[in-house]
Amino acid sequence: MTLQSKSRPWILSAPALLLFLVLLLVPLAMTFILSFHSFSFYGGIAPTFSLENYVEVLSDGYFYEIFGRTFAIALATTLICAAIGLPQAYFLSRMHPFWRSVMLLVVLGPLLISVVVRTLGWAILLGNKGVINDALRDLGLITSPIRMMYTSGGIVLALVHVMVPFMILAIWAALQRTDPATESAAESLGARPWTIFRRIVLPQAMPGILSGSLIVFSLSASAFATPAILGGRRVKVVSTTVYDEFLNTLNWPLGATIAILLLVSVLAIMVGWNRLVERRFAGVFE
Repeated sequence: MTLQSKSRPWILSAPALLLFLVLLLVPLAMTFILSFHSFSFYGGIAPTFSLENYVEVLSDGYFYEIFGRTFAIALATTLICAAIGLPQAYFLSRMHPFWRSVMLLVVLGPLLISVVVRTLGWAILLGNKGVINDALRDLGLITSPIRMMYTSGGIVLALVHVMVPFMILAIWAALQRTDPATESAAESLGARPWTIFRRIVLPQAMPGILSGSLIVFSLSASAFATPAILGGRRVKVVSTTVYDEFLNTLNWPLGATIAILLLVSVLAIMVGWNRLVERRFAGVFE
């Protein structure tokens, strides 16, 4: 193999690598450096090297509460998406090709609409004078509106609507590589439906569940538009806290510190979850 043929893949991928470097790695590096700078309301940002921002965040219970709420919302969203996505992906993999194409359009359809637009739709549904409360009031089931806006539950509900297509597609892709004959063989040997699901379908779907959960958890933990619209000022999460530090208090170093800690925390959780699942279902990932 000549030197030219060896370098050809790198040459062809150079524009994409350059774009990745400029749009992702450089901003991350600048944010990381900014997190070590200091800030004062009279002097602004000072280009010094200090760990005071990290000490402030890690020693304040207020930020622990925000991080805990963020990860709780992301975890709840991931679990609900997995519960919805697994049966949906299973039925999708067993459908006739024509109806499978139709259902894929249904699954992918919401991704064509802006997250902000979909979240505003949920705000109309969940408001005190929204569609759901008005319907329950008209049916005589409630006398006063149920508070669904500005709650963690409302954020989780909207995030599930946003994230569930990613989970369905990930699990469906994993099930595409399975052989339906294994289920027929188990059934012919007397296995019950629950046993077939637990011993055959679930292990084969685990690579898709793992990849889907990593995608959904990371996107939910860093989501901004949905928590900002449905959570408002009452339900603070990490992304809205970073926004406030950058644009309201103008404390960019503290905002950068919170963003870096979110990135590190999400990466640590994702790596730990990945190793746990791969160790538990080692035979499936071989």
